[in-house]
This record gives sequence, C-alpha cells and structure tokens, in this order.
Amino acid sequence: MTPLRTTLLRAALALATLSAAQGCIPVIVGGTGMAVAMVSDRRSSGTYVEDEGIEWKASKWISDRLGDKVHLNTTSFNRKLLLTGEAFNEASRDEAGRVAATVENVREVVNELRVAPTSTFSARSSDSYISSKVKARFVDQKDFHIQHVKVVTEAGVVYLLGLVSQKEGDAATEIARTTSGVQKVVRVFEYVSDEEARRLDSATSTDSGK
Repeated sequence: MTPLRTTLLRAALALATLSAAQGCIPVIVGGTGMAVAMVSDRRSSGTYVEDEGIEWKASKWISDRLGDKVHLNTTSFNRKLLLTGEAFNEASRDEAGRVAATVENVREVVNELRVAPTSTFSARSSDSYISSKVKARFVDQKDFHIQHVKVVTEAGVVYLLGLVSQKEGDAATEIARTTSGVQKVVRVFEYVSDEEARRLDSATSTDSGK
C-alpha cells in the first residue's frame, strides 16, 4: 500500500476508534466507510481527499455568497465539480458557477442548477429513493464495479460520475435509464481507455493487498 493511502486509512480508522471511545456510532461508520471507499476507488488517495474538500468548500462559499438564493448540492469526482439543485434566477445560477470555479483544486465545473423554486422534502426523498434503486441494480451486473460509478439524482434526473471506460459508462447509463422513476440520465463521466481502466484497477488491488 502506498504511504499516502496507508496514512489516510490509518487516520480514518483512528477517527473510528476515537469515536467509539466517545460513543459516537455514526462517525465510526463514516470513518471506516471512507477507508473502504478509498481502497476500492480508482482515484488516488490524494484526489479522493481533495474531492471531499472541494465539496465542502464549494457548498460553504456559495452559501456564504448567495444565501437562500440557491438550494445547492455539490458532488466532486476527480476534481470535476457537479452543482445540482435550484437557483432563484439565472444571475444566481451563474454566480454559483463562478464561485465554484474559484475553489482550490477544481479543474471543471458542471453547473446543472435549475432556475426553480426550492425542492420539497418529498421531492428530495423521491430523488434519494431513485438513487438507491439505481445503485441496487448496479450490484447484480458484471460490467463494472459499483464503487466506480457515483450516482446523484435531482428532480428525477440521474447524474453519473466516475472514471470509467466507454463500455462501463454505457452499461451504467443503460441501467440508470431503465430504472423506474428516472426522467433523464446525464453523463458526467471521465472516460479512460480499457487498458487504463485495467491499470487503475490493478494499482488499487495491489495497494489494498499490501
């Protein structure tokens, strides 16, 4: 396992141990879950951590700038930042995109904010349910690893992110497209060759086995 990945895994596990001593069960799950996710992810450990920071900073900076003029969700994968949710008007939508682009380490912003009223709790619950159905269908297929595709749903539109080959991306898109309740699928993938996908998987497998 690479030194950085080892350090990050130890940090996550240490956090879980500390949380156990304090009786904080949710953080235990989060800490160990992060460690497992990093081991199976095609992103480097450094990029994984950068993406976590990008999401937090973008959400905070945009909220600080625009307040209740936007209802925002931020999702970063390999430093490509997806914005979803609702904006009060076009000016607010565009400003959110500009703020997001200034966040350190962001290399691309995909601004999918809609000019619309803030979504209701029932609408958000429906979106979460759709995401869970798509992910559940990913489990049974053999064309790609479920950890390689991130699913985000907003107003019935499913956004797919990840470092994938064309074949993997097509397979994930077809599953999402044919899932009940999905209105549309938007690919936010970063495509790699089949050879590069195998190399990334081999590197991940070697790291986790050391």
